[in-house]
Amino acid sequence: MGPVTQNERFERPMRIRFSHCDPAGIVFFPQYLIMFNNLVEDWVTEGLGISYSALISERRIGMPTVSLQCEFKAISRLGDDVTLALTPTHIGGASLRLSLLCRDSTTTRVQIEQVIVFTNLNTHRPVPIPDDLRLAMVAFQQPRQ
Repeated sequence: MGPVTQNERFERPMRIRFSHCDPAGIVFFPQYLIMFNNLVEDWVTEGLGISYSALISERRIGMPTVSLQCEFKAISRLGDDVTLALTPTHIGGASLRLSLLCRDSTTTRVQIEQVIVFTNLNTHRPVPIPDDLRLAMVAFQQPRQ
């Protein structure tokens, strides 16, 4: 499947918490990766309608990150209300490219391009994206009526 031309976005509001911050009072950058990993899990379960936990524990399909490009554009502080957003930008044979954002109403705080490869968790080898996941991702990308 080629590049996606029409994308839908999965969003989640979030309040920046004390546990996200370093002694300078701003989000410690690795915490963004945890926030975005949680967003991917929620997207699979809620946005695609496929249990992420069952995918891992029962079906033994992993979704490890193989490439990550991060741009930190503005700081986030304790108490800030932000929105995390995920947009699939390419569905490959065994891989998926996502565009991830953390923003408030006016400013992009963090922008990430992530590539995930689907793997068999018993062999840790790449596998084709499961048909039900592929169909759900394609349906997710369709414009909502």
